[in-house]
Amino acid sequence: MKKAEFVQAVAEKAGLSKKDTEAVLNAALETITEALAEGKSVSFIGFGTFTTAERAARKAKVPGTDRIVEVPATRAVKFKVGKQLKEAVAK
Repeated sequence: MKKAEFVQAVAEKAGLSKKDTEAVLNAALETITEALAEGKSVSFIGFGTFTTAERAARKAKVPGTDRIVEVPATRAVKFKVGKQLKEAVAK
């Protein structure tokens, strides 16, 4: 499902215009992004939790060669699935 299809589906369920729905969706995604950039977690009970995790610097082998490269430390986004979402998908 692409963003336009998602906006259409949410607009129909909520009884809102596509324009208003897209504005709300964009604001929500921006807020989640800002919180994660600040190192905060974002939880939606039953749906899941977005968090960040630090990944240490490491050495990695390039596939197909014996070359070793340095991979710098980074921060990555993680998502832990909530119980209700997990059960809904499993059905």
